[in-house]
Amino acid sequence: MISTLNPSQIGRPADFLSNDEVLQILERRLGPLHARQRRGIESAHEAQVFGQGLTFFHFENMPLSHVIIETILRLSGTYWRGRSNAAKVELRTHDVISARLPAAFDGYTILHLSDLHTDISAPAMKRVAELVAGLHYDLCVLTGDYRGLTFGPSRPALEGLAELRQALSGDIYGVLGNHDSILMVPDLERMGVRMLLNEHVMIERGDAHVFVTGIDDAHFYRVDNIEKAAAEIPHEAFSILLSHTPEVYRQASHAGFDLMLSGHTHGGQICLPGGIPVTLDSDLPRRMGRGVWKHHDMIGYTSVGAGSSVVPVRFNCPPEVTVHTLRKSP
Repeated sequence: MISTLNPSQIGRPADFLSNDEVLQILERRLGPLHARQRRGIESAHEAQVFGQGLTFFHFENMPLSHVIIETILRLSGTYWRGRSNAAKVELRTHDVISARLPAAFDGYTILHLSDLHTDISAPAMKRVAELVAGLHYDLCVLTGDYRGLTFGPSRPALEGLAELRQALSGDIYGVLGNHDSILMVPDLERMGVRMLLNEHVMIERGDAHVFVTGIDDAHFYRVDNIEKAAAEIPHEAFSILLSHTPEVYRQASHAGFDLMLSGHTHGGQICLPGGIPVTLDSDLPRRMGRGVWKHHDMIGYTSVGAGSSVVPVRFNCPPEVTVHTLRKSP
């Protein structure tokens, strides 16, 4: 279990760290061996197109993938409509009803943001900031993919997130996605986003508590460790899992989580009429590709994301931010 971030630790968003400072902080944060292993895995596989992760082919890692998609859309005359769609972020609400929820948390609200891709989704991020600025919520969670590309510089994405961070309030917890680098963690935490790297925190309300757990990227780098993250959570406790991808739903359900919040799929992003995704880029039943689903006793929610991947366009799949309200059933 890790402690919550003290507000005095939050650095000014513009004060990004040097590479040497990042590596030193990561070694203190994760331990020297874990930090070297985690960075080594990333260095060896980032931008790999075939054979890494839960799916064999990673189109988003292909050189010029964005050029291919954009060219097709421009030739079809739909590119600018897709860009306009991508900026129309919607606010959605979802009630999580559970008999296991402590009574003190009845009505507790969680703002869920996913797949921001801030450096390629600027108009969408402006809309997100407008939507969340006036919202009341008890906790904010970010389920990964802050960067547009899967490799290369992270600073543009961090700058975009720093701007959005100013519209957010209260405690914020996040996990990394397959587009993110472990090197982003120190700067994210200095903004006041406590990253959960196979870790958990206990949220208290009066004498009651719930647990929020986060795992490292399970889709591409496969550095998730649910067992480590949840080892100290009492079986009778209400627990929430943050995972960038919902693909680990089986493991999460068997581990006893009550609620799993994810993203990654973008709901397909480019969908046929009726919201039918062309692809979800995941090893996942289609019913779990967006919105609410259930596996055994665990409730799941897959956000379609607020940003866009590869190319900032959307068709028949509006972007979203979601407010989940925890409700105790009778």
